Amino acid sequence: MTQYRPPLLNLPPVVKNLLIINVLLLLATYLFKSKFDIDLRQQLGLFYPASDLFRPHQIFTHMFMHADITHLFFNMFALFMFGRVLESVWGPKRFLSFYLITGLGAALLHVLVAFIEYKVAISSIGADQLDYFKELAAQGKYIPGTVSEKITSIMYSPTIGASGAVFGILLGFGMLFPNTELMLIFPPIPIKAKYFVIGYGVIELYLAFLNRPGDNIAHFAHLGGMLFGYILIKYWQKNSNRFY
Repeated sequence: MTQYRPPLLNLPPVVKNLLIINVLLLLATYLFKSKFDIDLRQQLGLFYPASDLFRPHQIFTHMFMHADITHLFFNMFALFMFGRVLESVWGPKRFLSFYLITGLGAALLHVLVAFIEYKVAISSIGADQLDYFKELAAQGKYIPGTVSEKITSIMYSPTIGASGAVFGILLGFGMLFPNTELMLIFPPIPIKAKYFVIGYGVIELYLAFLNRPGDNIAHFAHLGGMLFGYILIKYWQKNSNRFY
């Protein structure tokens, strides 16, 4: 297929509006925290469904929240660089569907993994101890190095960010434009998009299973975005005379 690159500043509508929404919500997060002492990340971030802080709308809203400017910048930069190309090829409706489905798919895999980790963690303790740890968690407390810490992390740590959808976009770009060369920053060498995506996926898989203490990155959410992106593109490919 012919590779198409839209003009750098000629943003298609969905990408433009996603950029605006994400920036405005980060500004609102800072404003609400400073003026009203309300943390929107606690209201709109995604909590584990069994947590008393979980609300159904969080399944959708968490994709538009970010921790800080750095978190926002890297996600929005990837959306700007690769999303505008995909939207120009697919059109606004299909691109938005892809973005939302990969974001929701990322959340689904993240929650599923959290459910498994939770069940494994509590299998080694009794009911009384579990109730005690849950009570501590509800107060924002835990006993370091024990199941208590794991329960608190799963139940009361919100998941935020557009990373799941962004990783879906990276996967989509790699599938549509596999031989397009990207220039890495470190090291400054060119690499084909297909190898970049594969390498990124392998790194995320390794980090997900490494499960380092203090790692606050939702690696399985990233993998979920890529997985659902792959499935969706293959479905479209199967049901269309064109690749996209």
